[in-house]
Parts: sequence; C-alpha cells; structure tokens
Amino acid sequence: MAEPRLVEDFHGHTAGERRIPLSLTIWDETLRDGEQMPGVHFSPEEKLLIAEKLSEAGVGVINAGIPVVSDEEARAVRLVASAGLKAKVLAAARTVPADVDAVIRSGATHIAIFVAASHVHLKFKLKMTQKEVHAASIQTVRQAKEAGLHVAFVTEDTVRAPFAFVERLYKDVQEAGADRLVVADTVGIMTPLTFRWYLTEFQRRVHPKDLSVHCHNDFGLATANTLTAVECGARAPHVCVNGIGERAGNAALEEVVMGLETLYGVRTGIRTDRLHELSRLVEEISGVPVAANKALVGYNAFSHEAGIHTHGILAHTLTYEPLQPEVVGRVRQMVLGKHSGKSAIVEKLKERGITAPDPMLLELLRRVKTETERRSKADLRGFLRDYRALFERPGLSEDEFWAMVEAVGIRAVKA
Repeated sequence: MAEPRLVEDFHGHTAGERRIPLSLTIWDETLRDGEQMPGVHFSPEEKLLIAEKLSEAGVGVINAGIPVVSDEEARAVRLVASAGLKAKVLAAARTVPADVDAVIRSGATHIAIFVAASHVHLKFKLKMTQKEVHAASIQTVRQAKEAGLHVAFVTEDTVRAPFAFVERLYKDVQEAGADRLVVADTVGIMTPLTFRWYLTEFQRRVHPKDLSVHCHNDFGLATANTLTAVECGARAPHVCVNGIGERAGNAALEEVVMGLETLYGVRTGIRTDRLHELSRLVEEISGVPVAANKALVGYNAFSHEAGIHTHGILAHTLTYEPLQPEVVGRVRQMVLGKHSGKSAIVEKLKERGITAPDPMLLELLRRVKTETERRSKADLRGFLRDYRALFERPGLSEDEFWAMVEAVGIRAVKA
C-alpha cells in the first residue's frame, strides 16, 4: 500500500492529522446498493449502460450486483463483467459457498464477501453465533482466493459490533487472504469525530493492508464521514451516483469526488466533467428525481436569482460559487424572478445587444417580479402529489400482490 502523505487544506495549512493515501480507488455501488433503493430496478442492459459511463468517467471499481439473487441479476453481472471495461468489475456474495460460486461463474475479477457483525444482526437476522460467522467468513474468503479473485471483506454494521470480535474477525480474514477490508456504517450513525476515532483504532488493532469504507446517509453525514475516512487513510471509498441507495441512501459519488478534488486538492482519477452526465443518466434510469438543491448536480446548484447574488456573480463568479460549473459539466443559469435585481435584467438584455435607460429597466424589472409572483403553483402541487404517491408506496401495489397470491393458488387456512 502506498504510504499516506500530509496534505494542505483549502486555506493552504498543513493538517498533521490528515493521512490521505497517495492513490485512491473510487468504488461505485450504484448498481448494487443504489438499486436496493425501494422502487428502483435496473435491467441488465441498463446496468451495462451505467457501468460503461462510470468506467469512462474513471471509476476504479464497479459493484455490478449479487449474481445469486436471480437469473436476471446473474446475467447482468456477466454482461458487465464481459464488457471489457477499464474499471474492475466486482460482484458481491454472502459468506455462503454457493454465493461465491455464483460470483466465480459471473466472470467478475473482484468479489466483496459480506456478513453481519453486530449483536442485533446476528441475533435477529442471521441467527448465527460469532463463532459461526467467523468460520463461514474464513471458508469463503479462502474459496474466493483459491479461484483467483481479488477479495474484499465487508461486515454489515461494523461500527455497532463488539470491537474485540471485529478485531479478531478482520485479522483472521486478512490472514486467510482478504486483499481489502471494508468498514461499514450501515445505519449511518457515525459522526466525523467518532468515525475518526473508530478508524484510527481499527487500523491500530487490525493493520489492514487496504482499508475501505461504506457509509450510509441516515443522518445526512455519509459524505462527511467518507471524507473523514479518506483523511484517516481509507483508499477505496464507496459511493453511489446521486447518493441513491437503501433508506436515505449512500455517500454521493459527485460529493465525495469534488470534496476531495476541490477542498483537499486530491486527484481522484475521475473525469469530473462527466459527473453531470452521470447524474442525469442515473436519474432517468432509476426514476428517482434529483433534488433541486442537491449539491453539485441539483438543478439549482449553479442557478442564481437573488439580486445581490447575481450582482456578485456578474462581478466575479467566486463570490457565490465555490467552483466553475463547467468543472462538473454544468452551465451557470441566471433566473429571472421575484428576487431579481436590475443587474440581471441588464445582463439578459445584453444577449441580444440591447441597452436601455434606467426608467425602462426598472419598469421591466417591476413586470418581471409581478408576473412571477402571480403565477399559480397548481402544476407544481400536482407534480408533488404524484411524486409522493409514487414513493410513499414503491414496488407492487396491494392489488397487484393479492392478485399474484390468488394466481399462485395460495388460500387461507382456517385455524
């Protein structure tokens, strides 16, 4: 593993506690964890299209899915794995030999073997003891290594598991051949400060050859925690395009990449000008709209309406933008509306080579404000009602499910 280095922060000061690796691998989970977002489904061909764009953008590892899930999922993984992508194609497996066999047959060169670790997961979900989890983990890691796969080992809910068990398990799977160790904040409970302590202690106890992290966004901290992990030496942060994924989603690809590139001055290998294109592609295929105020790729991320803001932007873009929109494949937009000022009107008229005296400019500005204030919000409210209905009950409707029950022939049995 490359030795970590000290880096300078945004203000040019060296931060001694930051031990950022010399090389990073962006590990994208859009096709696996992203697809596990309720109501989202990617066909094999759609997975391939997204994977091609991820690879072209410079993503290093793409998790194509869990081939044992279904025949269609297995076909999807095979399709991505055989596409000749520059990115490494990974498939995931439980600590079950049949799962590992499915990954081997898929043609993926990398595998992520995962198992739960916390008391609550072991007792209520897996119904396994720590000893059983340990034995299954060692067995499947060795199985994957013997097949020539690059092996990443992941525990679900790592940070809520007993540290003594985590230490023993990770040490032993690394000894058994695991190439990369992944720490998961499965329900997003870490803060940057607590995650820094945890990862520092994890590395002190386990001495991972290659550390990776998987952060969820339940409290809106996935990106911050992922950046903290990279500061602590994690070399392969997990991300999803647009931050999609289970519940509140995962660390967003665009946020983690641009945080590293812009705020830390760290090269990620990602073609950042492809981020907007990627965002729109995943938005369209997943059917999950990007929030207007979403960082970097949201519709309003580089839009300005308020008079003081447009005046500042016209004087110098850095007044109200931390980076040029072209860096992430965007275009700046000046919006005319209730909060606009005279400078925005002047700039708009310049598009057609028009100038006007102040009285006319002020009258035009008055009309712009009046028109936008009186517009009905009925269309927007209708869209919101439809949107809520779609996501409040994703998946099959009640009628669809019970029709399937009847078609299968399941009948109620009297007690």
